[in-house]
Amino acid sequence: MQENAIAIIGVGYVGLPLALSLAKFHPKVLGYDIDNERVSELNSGFDRNNNLKNVIPSNLEFTVDLARIERATTYIITVPTPIDEKRLPDLNPLKHACSDVAQVISRGDLIIVESTVYPGVTEDVCGPLIQEKSGLKQGKDFFLGYSPERINPGDDKNTLEAVVKVIAAQDDKIMDRVKKIYEPVVKAGLFAASSIQTAEASKIVENIQRDLNVALMNELAIIFDKMNIRTADVLEAAGTKWNFQKFTPGLVGGHCIGVDPYYLISKAEALGYYPELIRAARRLNNSLADYVSQKTIDLLAISGVSVVDSRIGVLGMTFKENVSDLRNSQSPVIVNELKKYGGKVFAHDPYISESSFLESHGIDLTSWHDLRDLDAVLVIVPHDFYTRENREAIFEAIKMDGIFIDVKSAFERTLLLGEQKYWSL
Repeated sequence: MQENAIAIIGVGYVGLPLALSLAKFHPKVLGYDIDNERVSELNSGFDRNNNLKNVIPSNLEFTVDLARIERATTYIITVPTPIDEKRLPDLNPLKHACSDVAQVISRGDLIIVESTVYPGVTEDVCGPLIQEKSGLKQGKDFFLGYSPERINPGDDKNTLEAVVKVIAAQDDKIMDRVKKIYEPVVKAGLFAASSIQTAEASKIVENIQRDLNVALMNELAIIFDKMNIRTADVLEAAGTKWNFQKFTPGLVGGHCIGVDPYYLISKAEALGYYPELIRAARRLNNSLADYVSQKTIDLLAISGVSVVDSRIGVLGMTFKENVSDLRNSQSPVIVNELKKYGGKVFAHDPYISESSFLESHGIDLTSWHDLRDLDAVLVIVPHDFYTRENREAIFEAIKMDGIFIDVKSAFERTLLLGEQKYWSL
């Protein structure tokens, strides 16, 4: 069947690229969000997440008015699924989205969830909630599908169109309908999962695998640091074997790796199983910010510099390179930890605004030109701004006997000036 219109519920990091792509192949796409300012910006073509101006096609409309999406016959939910202060799944944004959809759906409509969830949420939480709020019966009057998002902010290669998309539906007839929605968009092809729960689980597994591999690298880095061996050199040598998996140590942030494992952990524990390995990886990766902070303090002390009197530059506040995405970034943790010990800390990031960062994290950003005469510099996130555009300038901002901390081994030690000291994970 031809969809009257497709409504995207939540037009953030996942929903916006999906809406723009779907609009190329479907006659009408509606982007719904509860953020008035966000919707206004998008209708003007501006995306604050990537600081980009987009050409908005005439068949794509963004709105905060729920009634305007009532014409849709398919609703795709792409809202965040965060964790709370106890690191338990917070399904409230998803539940609110389902309640909104329930107010406007009609008989025969399709609801596809793209938000990351633990197995069972789509059919056991979303479906019953929509049924209760709408008065329509799940599987008879409205239908469910699931397709885990694979959006990677800042990645121009692995785009929505270029990565195989997993899809699932409650029966074969609905699966055919889901395929017709995504097939024109995803040139890499679709993978039909055997069930909605299988598709939900696949997304969790993708991110847990990465979390465990990074945790292994971080543990090796700690061990090799105690042996005065540079981990990057070890991995370069080990990487010459044909079947060596190339992961690197570093801080783990973002929505996927830093959050999604807790969804499966919570579900597993509810079933009476304690997932030791997954939990251990989370603990280790969450501890890296403290480890880097303490290492900085130790290196200053070894150099005879009091932390209280030190000037420390911390570069890169976002959770990954060359994006403005701050979700679950560990850099502010390091800034606050160093401040706690009395250091004068200068935080910098070229991708985020001073006012928004101060409002969200309570940390003042420093202008690039004010970074000078520093006892230590930590490059937490190696944006191109640091590794390419201002590569030498970073070392000029450090005292001749200062310390350069290259968390992700993005710089050559040959760039050091005078008696500057180098450390990396």
